[in-house]
Amino acid sequence: MLDLMPSLGTWRPAVSGQRCAVATIVAAGGSVPRPLGTSMLVSEHGDVLGSLSGGCVEGAVVEAALQAMHDGGSRLESFGYSAEDAFAVGLTCGGELEVHIQPTGADGLDLAWLDAASGGSSLALIRRLDGAGGAVVVPDPARFSATGSRELSALLGGDDALIRAAAAQLEPLLHGGRTGLVRLAPAESCGGSGPEAGPITLFVESRLPAARMLIFGANDFGAALLPAGKLLGYEVTLCDARPAFSSQGRFLAADHLVTDWPHRYLAAEAAAARIDSRTVVCVLTHDPKFDIPLLETALALDLAFVGAMGSRRSHRQRIDGLLDCGIPAEALERLHSPIGLDLGAVTPAEVAVSITAEILASRAPHPASGRASHPASGWGSLKDGTGPIHRTNTAEQSKENPWT
Repeated sequence: MLDLMPSLGTWRPAVSGQRCAVATIVAAGGSVPRPLGTSMLVSEHGDVLGSLSGGCVEGAVVEAALQAMHDGGSRLESFGYSAEDAFAVGLTCGGELEVHIQPTGADGLDLAWLDAASGGSSLALIRRLDGAGGAVVVPDPARFSATGSRELSALLGGDDALIRAAAAQLEPLLHGGRTGLVRLAPAESCGGSGPEAGPITLFVESRLPAARMLIFGANDFGAALLPAGKLLGYEVTLCDARPAFSSQGRFLAADHLVTDWPHRYLAAEAAAARIDSRTVVCVLTHDPKFDIPLLETALALDLAFVGAMGSRRSHRQRIDGLLDCGIPAEALERLHSPIGLDLGAVTPAEVAVSITAEILASRAPHPASGRASHPASGWGSLKDGTGPIHRTNTAEQSKENPWT
């Protein structure tokens, strides 16, 4: 639902107060076009905002949403691939989706309220999917404390044991900017005694400010990597100690353009808590007087990716220089040098693709089974693999452990 909230203020059915239903992917398995949390709004007149699958199941979801508005209750619809019935509604890619459909205006899911809360780069939404319903908007998910939230307490009926159980699953999702299902035991097993007590299911969507990409080196390669980083959603900073280089107009698209010694700037940003474990550092200066102190600083921090450009000869000299500075050998294992996947890149634009490809590959622990591996990178062409294109759990697994 977070993906639709910025559009609520301009979508005519929401502005005019029409009845609507929101359909959200809450579980997925195999190859699916869109991730958990992807939502689609359907108005009482059949107008649609958003998409769940690029066309495979939207028609059936619209019909189910209209029926949910007529009945006034939520429902869970499952879609998969049917080899026996080629005309059945489903995913031709072979994946599985579970879609939760809920009329708005009921159970605390009010579009005007969500629109008012949609400002800011950080936001989370906790929805209760079982019969009790309800929703909580979290404006600062990175600092959310489940035990200190009156809104969450109300959503869970004020049961302290239930809130503590929810905190163990909710907080990692919220603090990490992730999406997933949280399943809790019935209230009666936590001290309740209601005869109709049932399992509690929460769906969590969390959005944090954009992760940062710090590019060091105002050169042709930095100019090419800058738009590539922004395309991946990073907040991009370009830093160079030389004003004659950093002041060039081709770098003005950066979110932040800094003229400072690279290691000094990185240390200051770390001290000010403006970088975190999602931050990517790309060292493109190709000059030991900049590279060595910068990498010494970067490898002492908890960063998502640290890479440095250079030939294999430059890499060997760089490693020797870092060892001389006292950097432990195990820390050097985190250094991606020479930076980039082996794609045969030559031009700055090609090198930017190589670097961003390695950053994407580094987010996953290893290639999925059935994928063809490249001997240098461990990643290969999709056409040579046999497994699913998207590395996801089955729908049932994503319910049980949604943050893996």
